[in-house]
Amino acid sequence: MDPDVMLVAGLFLVAMAVPSGLSAWSDGRPPRRGLGLAVVGAGLVAAAVWLKPGGYALTQVPDTVVTVLARLVN
Repeated sequence: MDPDVMLVAGLFLVAMAVPSGLSAWSDGRPPRRGLGLAVVGAGLVAAAVWLKPGGYALTQVPDTVVTVLARLVN
Protein backbone atom coordinates (compact mmCIF):
# COMPACT_ATOMS: atom_id res chain seq x y z
CA MET A 1 0.00 0.00 0.00
CA ASP A 2 1.20 3.51 -0.81
CA PRO A 3 2.40 5.42 2.28
CA ASP A 4 0.28 8.42 1.26
CA VAL A 5 -2.87 6.29 1.25
CA MET A 6 -1.89 4.76 4.58
CA LEU A 7 -1.45 8.22 6.07
CA VAL A 8 -4.83 9.47 4.88
CA ALA A 9 -6.62 6.28 5.95
CA GLY A 10 -4.97 6.44 9.36
CA LEU A 11 -5.92 10.07 9.86
CA PHE A 12 -9.50 9.26 8.86
CA LEU A 13 -9.71 6.37 11.33
CA VAL A 14 -8.28 8.48 14.15
CA ALA A 15 -10.80 11.21 13.36
CA MET A 16 -13.65 8.66 13.44
CA ALA A 17 -12.41 7.30 16.77
CA VAL A 18 -13.18 10.56 18.56
CA PRO A 19 -16.99 10.62 18.09
CA SER A 20 -17.19 6.88 18.62
CA GLY A 21 -15.31 7.08 21.89
CA LEU A 22 -17.26 10.09 23.10
CA SER A 23 -20.56 8.42 22.27
CA ALA A 24 -19.65 5.29 24.17
CA TRP A 25 -18.35 7.29 27.11
CA SER A 26 -21.50 9.41 27.33
CA ASP A 27 -23.67 6.25 27.29
CA GLY A 28 -21.62 4.72 30.09
CA ARG A 29 -20.18 1.97 27.88
CA PRO A 30 -16.48 1.17 27.53
CA PRO A 31 -15.14 2.86 24.37
CA ARG A 32 -13.78 -0.33 22.79
CA ARG A 33 -14.63 0.52 19.18
CA GLY A 34 -13.22 4.03 19.49
CA LEU A 35 -10.05 2.73 21.07
CA GLY A 36 -9.70 0.10 18.35
CA LEU A 37 -10.13 2.70 15.63
CA ALA A 38 -7.57 4.94 17.30
CA VAL A 39 -5.02 2.14 17.62
CA VAL A 40 -5.42 0.97 14.01
CA GLY A 41 -5.35 4.56 12.73
CA ALA A 42 -2.26 5.44 14.73
CA GLY A 43 -0.59 2.26 13.47
CA LEU A 44 -1.34 3.24 9.87
CA VAL A 45 0.03 6.75 10.41
CA ALA A 46 3.16 5.37 12.07
CA ALA A 47 3.69 2.84 9.28
CA ALA A 48 3.25 5.55 6.63
CA VAL A 49 5.83 7.79 8.31
CA TRP A 50 8.20 4.86 8.67
CA LEU A 51 7.80 3.62 5.08
CA LYS A 52 8.16 7.00 3.34
CA PRO A 53 11.80 7.98 2.89
CA GLY A 54 12.31 11.14 4.91
CA GLY A 55 8.91 10.86 6.57
CA TYR A 56 6.29 13.61 6.47
CA ALA A 57 6.46 17.22 7.58
CA LEU A 58 3.31 18.76 9.03
CA THR A 59 3.17 21.14 6.07
CA GLN A 60 3.01 18.17 3.68
CA VAL A 61 -0.05 16.54 5.26
CA PRO A 62 -2.76 18.77 3.70
CA ASP A 63 -1.21 18.40 0.24
CA THR A 64 -1.00 14.65 0.72
CA VAL A 65 -4.66 14.43 1.74
CA VAL A 66 -5.75 16.45 -1.30
CA THR A 67 -3.56 14.35 -3.61
CA VAL A 68 -4.96 11.07 -2.31
CA LEU A 69 -8.56 12.33 -2.51
CA ALA A 70 -7.95 13.54 -6.07
CA ARG A 71 -6.56 10.12 -7.02
CA LEU A 72 -9.64 8.53 -5.46
CA VAL A 73 -12.04 10.72 -7.43
CA ASN A 74 -10.24 10.23 -10.74
